[in-house]
Amino acid sequence: MTAFAEAGTRGATTRRIAEAAGVNEVTLFRHFRTKHELIRAALERFVERLERQPLPDRPADPRAELLQWARAHYRMLHRHRALIRKVMSEREEYPAHCAVGLRASTAIAADLTAYLARLRRDGLAAPDGWDERAAASMLLGALFSDAMGRDTMPERYSYSQREAVERYVDLLVRAIAARPRARRRERGSTPS
Repeated sequence: MTAFAEAGTRGATTRRIAEAAGVNEVTLFRHFRTKHELIRAALERFVERLERQPLPDRPADPRAELLQWARAHYRMLHRHRALIRKVMSEREEYPAHCAVGLRASTAIAADLTAYLARLRRDGLAAPDGWDERAAASMLLGALFSDAMGRDTMPERYSYSQREAVERYVDLLVRAIAARPRARRRERGSTPS
């Protein structure tokens, strides 16, 4: 994927890909009929191997859980930003390449949306006045914009990456009035 991330579809020649893979071009063409088929297969494998940070089925502390999830998601976006940018920049010419990445993005958005719905269901967020999909899109958009744009527009970010993720999560938590699950008192204990 490095050859593609650096040079795009046109620049990632089969010779360059073969050298990076430690094989010869003939070997590539034994497995793939075209360079486009090879790139798509490589993108599919990349997406399959992405580790998605899970969100709990039974939320307890929305801020802590969202912060852990958002930090992992941000790290993934930032680590792979060159590849993501390249795929997006070639969308018109190679829509199939972009479609592969969109599957991962759609699954991640669905995970976050479902978690936010669980917060509402469990009474850990405001019962109305907000939409799970819009809230998920807001957080995902902020993380994506920061991860993709921080190195190209540094003047927009007067705070660190770590602080940025915390700020984005805190905005969401406040917007949906999320709160931790009340802790149950243990039997026999007296309130202090």
